[in-house]
Amino acid sequence: MIAAFALVPRHYAAPLVAGKGERVANAFLKLARDGTLTVAVPACEMGQGVTTLLAQIVAVELGADWAQVAVEPAPLSPAYADAVLAAHWAPLWLPTWLPILPDMMADPANGLTRLKAERGPMMLTVAGTGLAMFEQPLREAAAALRAQLIAAAAAQWGVAADSLDTRGHAVIERRADQQGRRLPFARLIDAALDRDPPHDVPLRASPAQEAPARFPAGSRPAFPRLDLPAKVDGSFVFAADVRLPGMVHAAIAHGPQGGCVLSSWDAQAAARVPGCLGVVHAKGWLAAIGVTWHAADRAVAAMEPRFRPRGPVADSNAIDAALDQGLAKGKPVRLWGQGDPTALLEKPSLSARYDIEVALHAPLEPATCTARLEHGRLELWLVTQAPEAARREGARAAGLSEADVVVYPMAAGGSFDTRLDGRIAGEAAALARATGKPVQLTWSRWQESLAGLPRAPVAGLLEAGMSPDKQQLLGWRSRIATPASLRETAARVLDGEGAQSARRWQDSADPLALEGAMPPYAIPECAVQHVPVALPLATARMRGGGAAITAFLTESFIDECAHFGGSEPLAFRMAMLGGQPRLAACLQGVAHLAMWGGGADASGQGIACHALTLAAPEGPRHGYIAVVATARQVDGAIRVEALSACVDIGRVINTDLARQQIEGGLFFGLGLAVGGSTGYAAGRPLAGHFSQLGLPLLADCPKVEIVFVESSAQPFDPGELGVVAVAPAIANALFSATGLRLRRLPLLSEGV
Repeated sequence: MIAAFALVPRHYAAPLVAGKGERVANAFLKLARDGTLTVAVPACEMGQGVTTLLAQIVAVELGADWAQVAVEPAPLSPAYADAVLAAHWAPLWLPTWLPILPDMMADPANGLTRLKAERGPMMLTVAGTGLAMFEQPLREAAAALRAQLIAAAAAQWGVAADSLDTRGHAVIERRADQQGRRLPFARLIDAALDRDPPHDVPLRASPAQEAPARFPAGSRPAFPRLDLPAKVDGSFVFAADVRLPGMVHAAIAHGPQGGCVLSSWDAQAAARVPGCLGVVHAKGWLAAIGVTWHAADRAVAAMEPRFRPRGPVADSNAIDAALDQGLAKGKPVRLWGQGDPTALLEKPSLSARYDIEVALHAPLEPATCTARLEHGRLELWLVTQAPEAARREGARAAGLSEADVVVYPMAAGGSFDTRLDGRIAGEAAALARATGKPVQLTWSRWQESLAGLPRAPVAGLLEAGMSPDKQQLLGWRSRIATPASLRETAARVLDGEGAQSARRWQDSADPLALEGAMPPYAIPECAVQHVPVALPLATARMRGGGAAITAFLTESFIDECAHFGGSEPLAFRMAMLGGQPRLAACLQGVAHLAMWGGGADASGQGIACHALTLAAPEGPRHGYIAVVATARQVDGAIRVEALSACVDIGRVINTDLARQQIEGGLFFGLGLAVGGSTGYAAGRPLAGHFSQLGLPLLADCPKVEIVFVESSAQPFDPGELGVVAVAPAIANALFSATGLRLRRLPLLSEGV
């Protein structure tokens, strides 16, 4: 177990800088003389509402007025290292971490410093670890500031501190007989912050939670999103909205996937484009500088850049052949299991192959980075889930030390984990260095699809051994061929390896690439095997992680087993969930919500469930979801009519945000179920634009119903959970509607 990072490690400088009229309280909080409380958020806002969620935790603990709470991105500092993510990703490098683990447990600050030095930075937004990591430190930071404010007010009034409390952005007297005195925070700022922060301040009795936990339809949430008004009126500043004096714009052309290098281009053609200011090239890309982005983009197109391969390039036929070869002759590595199903499965009762195609992240906002290089200092404005990786890329391209690079993290217009990739920071820095001007580089939609690193393809062979009456599962084996995509991602993000060099990890066993592959059901003999496969394509993590892959395989095959034995799918699952009461409760809850009819008689209903586990320092946290989909084929197309979900994420901090995250996850999972994929030819994606991805339109969106299970368990981030069970629920629904079993994602109209 890895202990959480200290609130303010003593051997680090205070990471926050006070603005005009502000005082820094601690590593997370600043208080201004007008009373504004600013919360430093050490996570990327990608639409998930993390800025609101973390600020709410502070506001409740401190007793702040929500109207006087503001947020800003936390600066790069080891003070915000994510020990929860370090614990969760530990299986990727556990042998090399063994010397570090004692330090991590005895002295978290020193242990994470060694981790930074030996494995790379851990200030990341990924895998839903932010809530588990920062809720407690934020509450402690708010409690410390509350104690300082109360002590200052007690000294001014000459009363005991334990007779005071905070509420409504003020220190108040707790008196039963009448309204007590009140001192606003703004009048106590200097007297409070001139005091040393106290140690071991007790937290409020009840955890930070909105009140009421559920609000009536049409009423205002207790903590409305801080970013919503500006996003609605258009004043919110995204990365492409950054404007600097003397700034120029850049467009870029990347080589095909597979380590291609630039071989030729027509620079004279660019010079003939009005508004083109120049051309910059590197080994793997060609860029044009313009007075506007459109001028630069036209110049890039006019140059007709050519690239030549230096090794294999991405090709769908080669990818499919590698997966086939892996399943047939690859060396499987057992990741998890109980018992040994080998003998039982010499003649399996049922077996099936499932395939998942390459999927693109396809965020609405394409990648944008603005770089300014002046006086030996590089500044970068960009969306990044990995700010230290972006800083490293910028420093390398500008020829500077990382200490001379400043990253200003921007909020994202969608990401789904594609902004773990920091390559655009290096490209923008190189352009600023070459031009001597501030440069804003924006990838076109086509370049986003071409250069972006997709979710890995998968081929899985699942086998089951059933009792003679076909009512019980006695044995289970899943053999899954796919690259070690999480090792590959971590090598780029943490160790700074290039996209192509990180592919060397693809043929290594990777437990996180297949996270959640061990079925939650009580199966006596069970084994999960990974067949690592090297592909001519760099791959990356996507929202939902390995669980979005393994849930499709597991829950589709469980459904096949139920129908093979003539069992009702819900009852078949419930009979094997004696050790999983929270997951069983979700199944029962969604059955009631969706008026589950058993999935028989061509009802078009399908059911699926999944559990996620986060290896947090204080012990594992769990999230559970069950989904019922109603779907049909209409004129050869898949039509999803309804999605119902019952969710257990422990103690819900903000119901409105949790609902938004589950809803968004359901629709993201729907997109992956019916589209979002591409093939490759000569290293180029065959579907490079939104119109080619088969994503659902607004008219295709189903009715959605969500209920949350009341729970006092540790809160679990809902951002990944909504994605994972949608595709198998839809596939199972289509089997109910048509009698055809669809075993490939995206779901095809023909059965196999």
